[in-house]
Amino acid sequence: MNASKKDDPDDGLNFLWHLSGDPAEVSTTEAEFALMRAFEGFGRWQSECLASVCDLAASGPENALLHVIRMNDRPKSIKELARLTNRDDIPNIQYSLRKLTGAGLVEKRGSGRSGVTYEATEEGRRVTDNYSTLRRKLLIEKINNLPGFPEQLAEATRALNLLTGIYEEAARVAATHRR
Repeated sequence: MNASKKDDPDDGLNFLWHLSGDPAEVSTTEAEFALMRAFEGFGRWQSECLASVCDLAASGPENALLHVIRMNDRPKSIKELARLTNRDDIPNIQYSLRKLTGAGLVEKRGSGRSGVTYEATEEGRRVTDNYSTLRRKLLIEKINNLPGFPEQLAEATRALNLLTGIYEEAARVAATHRR
């Protein structure tokens, strides 16, 4: 065995299986697994960070809704929340909104199908401000201490946005041609 092969950390590992039969499939599958693990880690982070600043046991997506509602300090409709979070599970969004409203973090305004919006309450603003402070201390400081990492995150964001569009188109084609 030559030195470069011996020093290869992947030596002896088999990345080929039903989802990854060629180099492009291996790369895609490994990226999907990394994305899945990052998503789950991100959800745990969101839940734990929120639990550190308030008594609400919320999922990652519920926490995300709270922050999206607070974004730019303007009310948002369910339709806007679904679009901004790339979700189409309206009943789950409604459930989360009831939970956030019941916790006193969000309030519902207006009536009718198109006139209802949600906005952060004073308590919701306090909680999201405290979350932001804790996030800076526990997460952003670590990111800033890694040379070049903020730039890598910006590039990853561009790649994830592109990948989101590819997945959306592939989902449309699969739904269109489903048997």
